[in-house]
Amino acid sequence: MAKLIQGATGDWEVVIGLEVHAQVTSKSKLFSGSSTTFGSVPNSQVSLVDAAMPGMLPVINAECVAQAVRTGLALGAAINLVSVFDRKNYFYADLPQGYQISQFKYPIVGEGTVVIDLGDETKDVGIERLHLEQDAGKSMHDQSPSLTYVDLNRSGVALMEIVSKPDLRSSEEAGAYLKKLRTILRYIGTCDGNMEEGSMRADVNVSVRRPGEPLGTRCEIKNVNSVRFVQQAVEVEARRQIDILEDGGSIKQETRLFDPTKGETRSMRSKEEAHDYRYFPDPDLLPLSFTQDWVDELARNLPELPDAKRERLAADLGIPAYNAAVLTAEKESADYFEAFLAAIAEITGKPMKDFATQASNWVISDLFGALNKAGKDVSTSPVSIENAAKLQKLLLDGVISGRIAKEVFELMFETGGDPEAIVEEKGLRQVSDTGAIEAAIDAILAANADKLAEYRSGKDKLFGFFVGQVMKNTGGKANPAVLNDLLKAKLNG
Repeated sequence: MAKLIQGATGDWEVVIGLEVHAQVTSKSKLFSGSSTTFGSVPNSQVSLVDAAMPGMLPVINAECVAQAVRTGLALGAAINLVSVFDRKNYFYADLPQGYQISQFKYPIVGEGTVVIDLGDETKDVGIERLHLEQDAGKSMHDQSPSLTYVDLNRSGVALMEIVSKPDLRSSEEAGAYLKKLRTILRYIGTCDGNMEEGSMRADVNVSVRRPGEPLGTRCEIKNVNSVRFVQQAVEVEARRQIDILEDGGSIKQETRLFDPTKGETRSMRSKEEAHDYRYFPDPDLLPLSFTQDWVDELARNLPELPDAKRERLAADLGIPAYNAAVLTAEKESADYFEAFLAAIAEITGKPMKDFATQASNWVISDLFGALNKAGKDVSTSPVSIENAAKLQKLLLDGVISGRIAKEVFELMFETGGDPEAIVEEKGLRQVSDTGAIEAAIDAILAANADKLAEYRSGKDKLFGFFVGQVMKNTGGKANPAVLNDLLKAKLNG
């Protein structure tokens, strides 16, 4: 159900569509052999083609084409065996050709679907198209008080523009869609999804209407570079449009910029229509064509996608649905978890199903909690997969209790140490000796005769008190299962 926005004169519905520009993961640019490495010295990765020198001709990069097709397959989209590159004509100082080579009527990928997760429900968001195009350079206004410099390192870098249908109805849905799209691209390795480096950015189309009425006039918010900012931009722009309409005004179709510091959008330029760009097929590039066999081969080699992995973890290993969703939301987390399971299976000889849920709980609560607190992620975790697996083995073998495991993990996180060595060095082995535990129980019962009488008169809740006291007496090392059995017998005896 759409989330409505309350205005002064009634409810409004926001309608959102996203145009996501995702940089293709490739070593060289779309039409030249120049490197795409991020952060290089300005203008150090520019070929004569990228600089639009007279007489230079573009040559298509086959790997960029394959990456676009892989992405289309992962989105469940139609792959067009023939597509056409067009010239999109406009002038920017950092666009040396005076036009952008893009695709218009005949894109490489057609309609598809992305399923987004919204708590307890999911929603299908339509993909209108995916087309390939070249990026522009970058104007640098902060290098001189009176001059603007141009860096052409990005000029010609391959972009996939992924255009959604206007199916999104709230800032939360827009955020969930962008996250899911980023996850899919990272799983299949066609875009690194690094929004801080500009590898992925979104143009956000926003309009408002009364529920059930036709679509309103939309405004495009250009180049938003984080999920949080996309959500903020939607909320700010929707409220701006509602205020204008409720005051009797009308919405002007235009391109706007989002200022997260001021929490406002402001006009950048009037919105161009397609005919303003004077599209025509690029005469230097033949129509792009390939065979269905080649597409099928790419499909066979796609890795497991996030939704399929989540379902497999839940169905085959019995991992709770929530845990499976958290662990597969990011490729790095999923890779870490699967390597972690494999390491535990190897050193214990047990089938994964026997410990998968326990391991998933530990990763989500203990490991992720510590990493978040330390501002790290799994790729920079001080706890190696090998040591994490050893810690789980100590738990599974009953060498340490869950409480002791938390203490050992804290030391592992601080030092990167081996849990087996920590347990031996600190004398943290769990006590399962019934004689020792029985002696500790007797001491506690003798010291708390009044509580014992209360328990035996029917105050069952005191059981936890006695467990806590015995654990305290044994330094937390008493085997909980053995302790519970012996204590019950003593209390009832």
